[in-house]
Amino acid sequence: MIKYHDTPNGAKIAEIKPESGLINSADEMLDILANSWYNGCHGIILHEENLNRNFFDLKTGLAGEILQKFSNYRTKLAIIGDFSEVKSKSLRDFIRESNNRGTINFVPSITEALSILDQVK
Repeated sequence: MIKYHDTPNGAKIAEIKPESGLINSADEMLDILANSWYNGCHGIILHEENLNRNFFDLKTGLAGEILQKFSNYRTKLAIIGDFSEVKSKSLRDFIRESNNRGTINFVPSITEALSILDQVK
């Protein structure tokens, strides 16, 4: 299920609701990206629950494959979840670096996700 948000600055954002199911591959993410572009979206919001657990194990390479799509297609992404208790140092570093670069953002709330993605138009 996709919910569309119109932001104060005029950006249209696609939110992939948690009940939409798991994203298990870069190809599945590419389909979501294509559909959001087709519908005029400037950014995408995912929930932690949308992502296969392998995404958060950086050794699998799934995070890199999926997030590379956002870089290639110059689309911003916000991933909503509680990342404050992440135990893996490499994942904590990855989250911090992603947030600093700004294309991919790991945030705690829909409000913060929309605020960050509102700047993409």
